[in-house]
Amino acid sequence: MPLLQAFNLVKSYGGRTVVDGVSFQVEESEIVGLLGRNGAGKTTSFRMTIGMIDAERGQVSFAGRDVSRLPMYRRARLGMGYLSQEPSVFQRLTVEQNLLAI
Repeated sequence: MPLLQAFNLVKSYGGRTVVDGVSFQVEESEIVGLLGRNGAGKTTSFRMTIGMIDAERGQVSFAGRDVSRLPMYRRARLGMGYLSQEPSVFQRLTVEQNLLAI
């Protein structure tokens, strides 16, 4: 059973679909990279997976549990994390607010 599984994730902004049916799975101890051009939906896919933004459609499971409707902090408590290339996850928040958000 995969540790992390995303199935058919969809997200649009302003009528433009930026993620259209993305699916992937990650086994325990597996390292996976997601490659694509700028604007291809890589960051949006990860943000939907961790619950930072809501998917319009699709499902996310972690350790065999459906976490699709759980908020980000509940997913984090289950052990799901995300390390952004950006120094601040929520760029408009202070350091303290970033820490409290998670």
